[in-house]
Amino acid sequence: MSSGPAQRTLDAARRLLKTLFANGETRLRLAVLELEEERARLLGLMLLVGASLVLLLLGVATLTALVVIIFWDSYRIAAIAISSGVLIATSLLLSLIAMRKARRHTLFKETLKQFATDRALLELEQDANAEHKR
Repeated sequence: MSSGPAQRTLDAARRLLKTLFANGETRLRLAVLELEEERARLLGLMLLVGASLVLLLLGVATLTALVVIIFWDSYRIAAIAISSGVLIATSLLLSLIAMRKARRHTLFKETLKQFATDRALLELEQDANAEHKR
């Protein structure tokens, strides 16, 4: 087989396509992995929100019972007030944790970082090729 300029160009094009497909597959696998992690994170976030809402509901129910019982004997009121306060405070704490987690997360952060690295490497390679041609 001849190894002329046309054949070498064709071989280089094949290697380039093979590399592009391999890189694309790697990036796609990274995106799928991050999507799976995001799904797990959202499930945890939903559980926190659900627990917060249940505790808030229990706190409001207990607070309502407090209002009903307010005219009963003296020590029952303190126990109900403390119970509802603890439930409501726990609900608010869980809500704050959920909001903080939701705000500080970027979807596909690692994939985007890898694309930025790839772009920087391609720019360096282009600059090196331009310098070499001079």
